[in-house]
Amino acid sequence: MRTAYLDCSTGIAGDMTLAALIDAGVDAEAIRAGIDSLGLEGVNLRVEKVMKGGFHATYVKVEHPEQHAHRHLADIEDILNRSSVVTDSQKQIAREIFLAVAGAEAKVHGSTIDKVHFHEVGAIDSIVDIVGAAIGFDLLGVEQIVSSPIPTGHGKVKIDHGVCPIPTPGTAELLIGVPLVDVPIEAELTTPTGAAIIKSLVDKFSPSLPAMTLEAVGYGAGTKTFKQRANILRLFVGEAAAKPDQDHVFLLETNLDDVPGEVIGYAKQQLLERGALDVYTIAAQMKKDRPGVILSVICKPDNVDELESILFEETGTFGVRRHLIERSKRLRQSITLESEWGEVEGKLGWREGEAAVFTPEFESCAKVAQEQGIPLRDVYRAVEAWYQQVEFEEDDEGRDHDHSHDHDHGHSHDHDHDHSHDHDHSHDHDHDHDHDHDHGHDHDHG
Repeated sequence: MRTAYLDCSTGIAGDMTLAALIDAGVDAEAIRAGIDSLGLEGVNLRVEKVMKGGFHATYVKVEHPEQHAHRHLADIEDILNRSSVVTDSQKQIAREIFLAVAGAEAKVHGSTIDKVHFHEVGAIDSIVDIVGAAIGFDLLGVEQIVSSPIPTGHGKVKIDHGVCPIPTPGTAELLIGVPLVDVPIEAELTTPTGAAIIKSLVDKFSPSLPAMTLEAVGYGAGTKTFKQRANILRLFVGEAAAKPDQDHVFLLETNLDDVPGEVIGYAKQQLLERGALDVYTIAAQMKKDRPGVILSVICKPDNVDELESILFEETGTFGVRRHLIERSKRLRQSITLESEWGEVEGKLGWREGEAAVFTPEFESCAKVAQEQGIPLRDVYRAVEAWYQQVEFEEDDEGRDHDHSHDHDHGHSHDHDHDHSHDHDHSHDHDHDHDHDHDHGHDHDHG
């Protein structure tokens, strides 16, 4: 699988992204032609080689006349529609990035995506950066984009609304669900444009370079110069082996010792209904030898904040721990078996090179048990036997069982309901006994 990996060791900005793409081999003239076709008067894309922190890198600068316009999403759409050079796929990538910005700004300012003003991201240089990045990633031809955790930087920055702490409200909104890392540099390391690119285009996050055969490495230089490290965005491009049986998930944990069991049970149901892959509790001994539980939630990166909010609201906890973890899992597929009781649902799970494992679905079997007045365990045994019979008949007919795609006994794919209960008990549940009622509110979200 052709893969791009963004190493954001000093953050990410639109100009750095565009520069890294060009440095990695994307044709600068093709990007320049696309930008020229937007009809932005007096705009020129300057591309040059520079030394940044002792490293040879590409730097891009958008030269343009002074402008004071504040644009809406409709204005951006008009600019994109002017071009007959930028392809439909490239325009769509650009739209996704602009739409992410519009959604974040609308939420921050209590407006709608149609009415909200683009400020910094509506400026000509940001428009050029976003459209150029859209063209560049399209020409790069990668199937997935992976990114390192994102540093935001520290301090304050002047924006259109005045002086704001870093990250600015719009950038912070764009980074919801994105793993962050602390880099002790007093500067805005990740700009709104960079955050929008991350939010819109990145498929998953990894603190290390994925296993891949490298084809190219691009170095995009930032505008600022830091004494501590080179202000460079590195873009690795290569061929990575696809691993559909692995992904990244978040583990959310909180320690509870003063919450009624009914409340914990209710919170669990709310979490599962709102998309948690799994929710479970582990008995724990708390401060002052109080008995308590660790409430754990496994979820996808894109709904971390929503589920974390449920934990705070329903349990009253003073702290939630976040862990980004890599998960190995069985690929799975839902199937339907015909039985003497009618259709019964089940699920197949498999790993490459291993025989498939069949599991009857509880809800379907429970319905049969109630309707027929027989023990649930007998229904399970019968359904498993029917599945084995189907397998035997298919084998007897010489059919090729490719569990990676062809176990279709009637049967939609179901990859969302994670009943594998991958409670990684080898994971170090660090029972931080200073946290369960930490009124110091040391919620380090950076």
